[in-house]
Amino acid sequence: MTRHVTFMTIEDAEHYTPQQRAEIISAYPAHEREARAKGIPVLGSGRIFPVAEELIACEPFRLPRYWPRLGALDFGWDHPSAAVELAWDTEADVVYVTKACRASQQTPAMQALTLKPWGEWLPWAWPRDGRRETLEGAGVALARQYAAHGLNMLSSHAQFADGSVSVEAGLMEMLDRMQSGRFKVFSTLLPWFEEFRLYHRKGGQVVKLRDDLMAATRYGVMMLREAMVDPAEFRTARRQVGQSDPLGAFR
Repeated sequence: MTRHVTFMTIEDAEHYTPQQRAEIISAYPAHEREARAKGIPVLGSGRIFPVAEELIACEPFRLPRYWPRLGALDFGWDHPSAAVELAWDTEADVVYVTKACRASQQTPAMQALTLKPWGEWLPWAWPRDGRRETLEGAGVALARQYAAHGLNMLSSHAQFADGSVSVEAGLMEMLDRMQSGRFKVFSTLLPWFEEFRLYHRKGGQVVKLRDDLMAATRYGVMMLREAMVDPAEFRTARRQVGQSDPLGAFR
């Protein structure tokens, strides 16, 4: 006995006119439209980010050299380790997720080989204790291992300016940015959007399953104040405008 699953969207329901399909879709809340009209699954009692993908997805573009950037890590082993790069348009206060990767059972040395091409100068945010399965303080030891392999790890774990590390506060900061148009993600980052769609709560609690890129992004948003401009780009910009550098600080 064989089974066959047919995947259809509302666009395949040809007994509706285009106008009728549009009216049906518009009747759903924005964050439910992917699930109800396109069949994109949503799990649990509620999405953590009830935002339509089209509101945050953007086509990749060349980043202005003066935008500060920041990397962020979520440690893992059996579950994937994850990394993202954030770029910050400080004038409009818009954060862009421009790179994302995740991999299971890779040592810090192997991950560093993947991440160093993003820029050896790039500062990296990291979690206080990695995952709940690790012992308290494990995050510090792991951060030192990554640093030993050439990543520019921040001196302290991800936290808000007041020293707090609230998960909910981080999620609400991300959600506020998404809903106000101040958070964008390159549309080519398919693993990021995969996690975004399935990131949900059950019984009011965040379900920590395939949330690695979401966690890394949250750490980056918490430490956005540590983002910096590529020093090489900054030196190039100074030379192009003919500014003097009497102290040689940027040579």
